[in-house]
Amino acid sequence: MTKLKLFCLIFCLSLLNGACGQKKLTPEGAFYTGKYRNLFLEYGHSEKEISARIESAFQQLFHGDSATQAVYFESGRNQNGLLAYVSDVLHNDVRSEGISYGMMIAVQLDRKAEFDAIWNWATTYMYISSPEHPTEGYFSWSLKRDGTPNSETAAPDGEEYIVMALYFASHRWGDGEGIYDYKAWADRILTAMRHHPVKRGQTKFGPRVVGPMVEEDKFMIRFVPDSGSWGFTDPSYHLPAFYDLWALWGPEKDRGFWSRTAAASRDFFQKTTHPVTGLAPDYANFDGTPYASRFNQRSVNFSFDARRTQMNWAVDWSWWHKDPRQQELSNRIQSFFASQGMDTYGTQYTLDGKLLDNNHAKGLIATNAIVSLAATHPLAKEFTEALWNTPIPSAFNERYYDGLLYLMAMLHCSGEFRIWQPQ
Repeated sequence: MTKLKLFCLIFCLSLLNGACGQKKLTPEGAFYTGKYRNLFLEYGHSEKEISARIESAFQQLFHGDSATQAVYFESGRNQNGLLAYVSDVLHNDVRSEGISYGMMIAVQLDRKAEFDAIWNWATTYMYISSPEHPTEGYFSWSLKRDGTPNSETAAPDGEEYIVMALYFASHRWGDGEGIYDYKAWADRILTAMRHHPVKRGQTKFGPRVVGPMVEEDKFMIRFVPDSGSWGFTDPSYHLPAFYDLWALWGPEKDRGFWSRTAAASRDFFQKTTHPVTGLAPDYANFDGTPYASRFNQRSVNFSFDARRTQMNWAVDWSWWHKDPRQQELSNRIQSFFASQGMDTYGTQYTLDGKLLDNNHAKGLIATNAIVSLAATHPLAKEFTEALWNTPIPSAFNERYYDGLLYLMAMLHCSGEFRIWQPQ
């Protein structure tokens, strides 16, 4: 049987199972019920095993051997306390993406010391506060390990996760003073993301024109706030599960905007994913069609950014249960990857399913497992078990991106990646 025929068979069966299984789901998402699915527990693993596996992954990635395991590194102290950063060890830099994922992991695991150390480093070196700077109010997306910038422009996925992690920290631990007034900082960053004025100014890397991170009339996140890249988006930056929380907790004048942005992103997932494979491109126009970038030849394909898109819609379903189409999308994309071989599917594809890279990446195994939170077919168990059976990423080229996605997937699939509500 050809892979195409196998895929069609699996997909048809998934639709049938989905139609039958949909009735068994709880009527509301975790935001309303406070109940988070523990997929590992559902599929036969003990709570003790699950806790041990999560703790092992955290210890290895945050406090393991600095040369062969860790992505979290302490770097001295200042007047605010301990400093630490999360490094992309392959590229030997510190990225707002990694900082934000590190903060989110820390708050979910109740690791306040690590959270505060990462946040202290981010505000000390990464945050741009000068009113004369065109990127004022944002975080530089890439710095050297000593805090010297490689860029002084921002990438919205970093700000999005930072804001959400700060609200969760405020609700879980309470607000402190200065940089540890978590809610005040979350409000400040979220306000800048929407209302940043269009500013022309000089950076260390030349003049820049920087504006908001959102396309106001489309209710969508931009790829970057730099004027040369306002006209398109990144599907993996769309986080409706977060936006609906900002519509409840963020600055009051913007709450309606974030509610509409959540709805727009849910519709966008339907437009930007392939109708047969469920694959999304790395970059897309606001109408969902692939965007061909001059600086990223992979941008029209399912590549390194895009693997997070299915994670975003699955978590949105898990938390909110607002869009049943996300279940169909989940069945579709898992059916596609199953048709490529559960142990052999690649990392990069054209949207219609042509293999571009046969590396079986741990980060994609991780995000495909998160899809099981929304999928309704029996394949969901296989994808969850694939994550369970995957070792903690440790290779030099996978510790950072694959490793952080792996640890977040372990939290999502165990029901430990939660909404921390105001007390």
